[in-house]
Amino acid sequence: MLPRAKNEWTLEEAAHLVRRAGFGASPAEIRKIHELGREAAVDGLLDPDEPIGAIPVPDWADPKKVAAERRERFERVRASRQEQRNMTPKEREEARRKMQREVRRSQREQIVSAGEWWFGRMMHSRAPLREKMVIFLHDHFATSSQKVRQSVLMLRQNQLFREHAFGDFRALTHEIAVDPAMMLYLDTQNSKKGKPNENFAREVMELFTLGEGHYTEQDIKEAARAFTGYQLNRLNGEVTHNRRQWDEGTKTVLGRSGKFDGKQIIDLLFEQDAAAAYVPSKLWEFFVEDEAPKAVVKELAATFRASGFQLKPVLREILLSRAFYDGTVIRNQIKSPVQFLVQMCRELEIDDLPRGYVQTVQRELGQQLFFPPNVAGWDWGRAWINTNSLLSRYNTAGVITKGAINAEGVEDEGSSMMEMAAAGGKPGQQMLARMVKRAMDRWEGPDYEKIAPRPLREKPAELVEALVDRLFQADPGKKQRETFVDYARSKKGVVFTNHEVAELCHLMMSTPHYQLC
Repeated sequence: MLPRAKNEWTLEEAAHLVRRAGFGASPAEIRKIHELGREAAVDGLLDPDEPIGAIPVPDWADPKKVAAERRERFERVRASRQEQRNMTPKEREEARRKMQREVRRSQREQIVSAGEWWFGRMMHSRAPLREKMVIFLHDHFATSSQKVRQSVLMLRQNQLFREHAFGDFRALTHEIAVDPAMMLYLDTQNSKKGKPNENFAREVMELFTLGEGHYTEQDIKEAARAFTGYQLNRLNGEVTHNRRQWDEGTKTVLGRSGKFDGKQIIDLLFEQDAAAAYVPSKLWEFFVEDEAPKAVVKELAATFRASGFQLKPVLREILLSRAFYDGTVIRNQIKSPVQFLVQMCRELEIDDLPRGYVQTVQRELGQQLFFPPNVAGWDWGRAWINTNSLLSRYNTAGVITKGAINAEGVEDEGSSMMEMAAAGGKPGQQMLARMVKRAMDRWEGPDYEKIAPRPLREKPAELVEALVDRLFQADPGKKQRETFVDYARSKKGVVFTNHEVAELCHLMMSTPHYQLC
């Protein structure tokens, strides 16, 4: 068991918990969390009162509608084939391409919808740690819509992560092995007796359960034989196991021999000492610091194995540990692009963003949900920040903070960015950029009358204090604070409008300090 933090805790520590185990919050929400006490606050995050189905999936992803849409598409394909009998080869090719364009357009619209739905959950959910764990699992079991190309399967996998966010990691690994999106991504459905595909066998050892150095290439080849015979029905998403395509021969994996199937291989992996240490070390790196100390990994591994590979006890131990609240840990993690966006919205108490903007800006910042770059997921930490991405963050902060003042005739960074995106890129990107620009023209943005009431604007130092409390939850330093106050005084004028408040917020969010979580 890791050394526990003291029962007493500060408001700054409460804010730290809210940021790392969620996506930040308004000052009032942080005070409520602080009043609960450290242990009750952590338990509340691990046992949220919000049901998983509290925020329903997009309408198009409803199982009945999915089935109806598939039947309709099947009938259209059959009718099209009938029509093509009387067509010339050129006409048949054009009809085929037209249908493909319609399918691709529908998929683009659905993945934008799925991304906005998930982002909306992160903004509004009363179970922020659960959503944070969904991101962790999406990165851990990385699967990209770019290859899967079936949004409903990506959303189905996303829900699977949500259901297992605090639960049995071994059971989740079993389900991932036959998850349709994962099967398409790692080509499991093409793995047959005599021609085993090694993709899943490799990744389940290297990336999902054991980590590098705890298996051999021969282990992968042998395990791949065990994962043969799984078949996916692309029309209904059902997975079956064809015993005739399964290699029933004896395999030797990690020193054990037997006529293993895929389920038995996964159970065998979790018998290894490395399986108890691997995921807890990744959780520590995700929630605390870049590298997990050996002593920490040893304690967390013991908890993980003793609990039967349950995630909740490990998370509880991390979030109540003394090390989690250490001064070297607080505000020492670079925000991921998604963290940066969601936290900004929560701190500014924004209810929504312009339609399509979430996908556009995620791609611009380098972390588009449902599109991890490869099977290893995203690179984290310092990899999030470079000259270009930092400038994009500052521009994004300008778009979001100044949304409310677009109607006052002030040019904003978002319009020019959307115009540039619409001018180039693929047809799908151009369509999305035009949609976003139309939505942004109608978007109001933050409610500055609530965030910075008019009487407060008459006192620049107090206004800055209130905004620092909202955006930093800690003292940014005397020099930085004076810069903010001087800026507020210089912009005060006769009337401190929403424009000036937005510019002050933008200035604060464009500092290195704000990029840290």
